[in-house]
Amino acid sequence: MANEFQPRIGDWYQDISGGNFEIVAIDEDEATLEIQYFDGTVEEIDYDSWYEMEIEPIEPPEDWSGSLDIEREDYGVDLELNSHNDHINPLDEID
Repeated sequence: MANEFQPRIGDWYQDISGGNFEIVAIDEDEATLEIQYFDGTVEEIDYDSWYEMEIEPIEPPEDWSGSLDIEREDYGVDLELNSHNDHINPLDEID
């Protein structure tokens, strides 16, 4: 089943395998577009392939970390701190 969606930069879609992706570039001269999957993989496809894809539009993901290849520990904050009394003193880092 062909789709009827006009490609626009910034639009998010989900393919039939469950992969979420965003359109990140369109080249009108070459009749191609680049899509970036949530995991960071970038793929270039031509317009014919685009219109043959079985996709559904979706909202952008709330979790922005998918394409950044970072782990929970890499966020730069201690996500386990729950109380206002549990804080990190910035002066502890000064030598």
